[in-house]
Amino acid sequence: MLENVLKTINELLNEEKWTRATLNSYSINNFKDLDNLISQTKDEGIEKEILSACEEHLKHTKNSIIALYISGIISLSRQLVDDSNLIILIGIFMDNHKWNIVEFLCDRILEFGENKYALKTLAQSYENKNEQEKRYKVWERLIKVDYEEAEIVNLLAERKENEGDLESSIEYYKKAMHRFINKKMFSNVKNIWEKLIEYAPEDTDFFFSIERKVVKVLNGERASLLLNLLYPYYKEIEDWDTTIEILKRILGYEPKNSAARKEIVECFRRKYKDHSQLEEYVRISNITQGWRNVHDAIMDFEKHISFDAENYVYHRSWGIGKIVNIKDDLFIIDFASKPGHKMSLKMAVKALKILSPDHIWVLKSTRSKNELKEQIQNDTAWTLRIIIKSFDNAADMKKIKAELVPSILSSSEWSKWSTEARKILKTNSAFGNLPYQIDKFVVKDKPISFEEKTFNKFTAERNFFNRIGAIQDYLDNADPDSDYFAEMFSYFTGFLKSFSIVTELVISSYLLIQKIITIHPYLNPGLEYDFKELFDQIDDLEDLFSKITDSELKRDFLLQVKKHLDNWPEIYSKIFIQYQSKNIVDELAGNKQWDILKILFNKITGHYREYREAFVWIARNQIDEDWFGTLDIKLEKILIGMVHLLDITFREISNKRDVSLNRKLNKQIQDFLFKEDKLIRFLLEAGEESITRLYTLVEDVKELDPAIKIHLKHRLKEQYPDYVFLGELEKETVRMGLLVTRMSYESKQMDLRHLLEDEIPANSKEIGIAMSKGDLRENAEYKAALEKQEMLKNAVSKLQDELRKAQIFDLSEISTDTVSFGTQVKLQNSSNNKIEEYIILGPWESEPSKNIISYLSPLGMEIWTHKQGDKLKFTINNQEFEYIIDSIEKAEVDKIKL
Repeated sequence: MLENVLKTINELLNEEKWTRATLNSYSINNFKDLDNLISQTKDEGIEKEILSACEEHLKHTKNSIIALYISGIISLSRQLVDDSNLIILIGIFMDNHKWNIVEFLCDRILEFGENKYALKTLAQSYENKNEQEKRYKVWERLIKVDYEEAEIVNLLAERKENEGDLESSIEYYKKAMHRFINKKMFSNVKNIWEKLIEYAPEDTDFFFSIERKVVKVLNGERASLLLNLLYPYYKEIEDWDTTIEILKRILGYEPKNSAARKEIVECFRRKYKDHSQLEEYVRISNITQGWRNVHDAIMDFEKHISFDAENYVYHRSWGIGKIVNIKDDLFIIDFASKPGHKMSLKMAVKALKILSPDHIWVLKSTRSKNELKEQIQNDTAWTLRIIIKSFDNAADMKKIKAELVPSILSSSEWSKWSTEARKILKTNSAFGNLPYQIDKFVVKDKPISFEEKTFNKFTAERNFFNRIGAIQDYLDNADPDSDYFAEMFSYFTGFLKSFSIVTELVISSYLLIQKIITIHPYLNPGLEYDFKELFDQIDDLEDLFSKITDSELKRDFLLQVKKHLDNWPEIYSKIFIQYQSKNIVDELAGNKQWDILKILFNKITGHYREYREAFVWIARNQIDEDWFGTLDIKLEKILIGMVHLLDITFREISNKRDVSLNRKLNKQIQDFLFKEDKLIRFLLEAGEESITRLYTLVEDVKELDPAIKIHLKHRLKEQYPDYVFLGELEKETVRMGLLVTRMSYESKQMDLRHLLEDEIPANSKEIGIAMSKGDLRENAEYKAALEKQEMLKNAVSKLQDELRKAQIFDLSEISTDTVSFGTQVKLQNSSNNKIEEYIILGPWESEPSKNIISYLSPLGMEIWTHKQGDKLKFTINNQEFEYIIDSIEKAEVDKIKL
């Protein structure tokens, strides 16, 4: 069957080549016959072979109808997003006005997904055949995938307008306006703006968003021109607040616009016509005087005009009050603690803040707490509106919480309430975000769509990867057929159109776009390079990868590496050092990359201090894998490293170094060693030598909870009842305290007397002198003297404690039966047969350079209580030792100079 299909296609290609069949001989049925052949190639799984044969044929017969069609359809069916051969084919039939075949070919392309070229060509074909209704339907599809097409959108808007479908017409006009702005075609923008003033004048959110876009793409002068066309409508219907807002925006672009200044004064007069002090405040603010900065004048006027009888005010010391009367320049205000308080206008403007009757502060002062609390808990959306509007219609969750906790809600009540509040702020169309402050929420006069809300969030974000989160959120909940999506998408394509070096932003944009066009092929911006070409331009792989903060993009990056690069195992190994992922290890293990894994894991375990995060991750996630044993990494080595890191992280936390990271690692290590019982399970099976090595390390971790050490010791004692732990090595120390010589004891006493009689009095004198110099907050000498005082106190306390514990050893009681305090021991080193000689004393007398060691030192503990002739084998600091005790003699301690 395979050979038959190949043979048939080759025969068709040769027949076409030698007979030079004319275009007029082709019909739609011919292409349907080819479709049957293509279907057979798919069933047989030989598409790749057929595609190669067609491509080879096209090298010398570039206009082969059969080869162009078969290769084009196979490419699309294999999601290669390559329609170039079919486009060539369509062009051939268009040139010869074979419109039926053109339509057939376009429809075949569109079976695999929307395609700009196919839709445009199909619309042109319908136009040539005067099938206008079909053309309009194709246009409606085209504008959803071609974000640059503006004229057709405008034509669709005009058509809907003529049909009387104003709702659809308005939506098309809005879409067209966005696209004309992008094309910087201001006359078209102005024409549509005037249309929308006629049909949807009250959609101020849309008009203001267009104003911002015009400023960004064109300039403020053009935005001002549009606003000048808008404000007369609101003036005519006497919506003074909106009219004033528009005029403020105009003056923001043109502060010297005398006509706009005159208009805003007139609007203020109309709005406040019943205010008792209107003309006085106009005069005081100089708002009518051209010499005064218009913005300062407006601010002064609005601040003054807000002061009127019955208005609420706030004073930072007296709280909420109410203006009860105004007489000339005198205000009478009722505060809770100062009823009937009198204040001049000048002082009121300076000291008071005007509040609306529904300001949250007013409600808290005028309503009972229980009544207000009940409404807040039962109506979250109302509460959000009240608080957000209380602060110039912009508040974040921190501000909202500050107004409710603890004055109305408890912390636990807030936790439940805030969960509902966040959900409402995200999904309720009555709420949005400030365009350039994503954390600030606003109350919208008109409902806002999810698409616009997400776009605003995207625009306000400054973090690249948060913007990726926004566009992915958009795609999860909406179709990418809006101009909002087009602007977000173009932000990422912009990184790929012009770059000099491949950064994390470039590579992340590529990965995101690849993911999107896999689902929506028609969005392909025509990238001219693949992942390997970008990867080859990366200067510092580890640094770039670490800067990709989106976990999904990290996974996509790894997938692309494995797909396109032959040396992917080495690359995975490099990345793993800083990004520990089970996927990386599973891929390496699944592909039997044992040498790579062995080198990688040995590097990490051998340098666990440097690669501590990777080391802890391996310990927690990999040591139980079946294949881990093949890497020749001993579990004891892992456990020793974990205990060392436990001690290191404790110390670094105390020293305030990378506290967050070290706390995380510290908890992971403790869980691994003690909660998961990894350490005790190993020790119970390993034997006493491992206990000596590992338990000693655990005991040395000072900050570790003593209860953990006691529990571990208890479990070991159950298994090994005769094992002697550190601290139990010499019963004399437990019974009598720390063993010392009389000479050492007297030396320590002298040190203590020196501190008490010389150092401390001298320090007290220094403190007195420093205090006499004045301001202690800026007195460096005083601070230094206090620090020294603290150090001296600690030294005294330590010496006193040591002296209390010390027990003077009677040198006449030295016994040479076993290695003990005051003995001189000769050890034969089994590795080289040399004799090593040591005197065994206590920590105070220890001097290793003279071979005087403490009975509490690692070597001292190993040989303690052993007899002459005993053979010893032990490990200290990962080094193995083997000795025979050659002799035990009484040391001449009194002759030793300590």
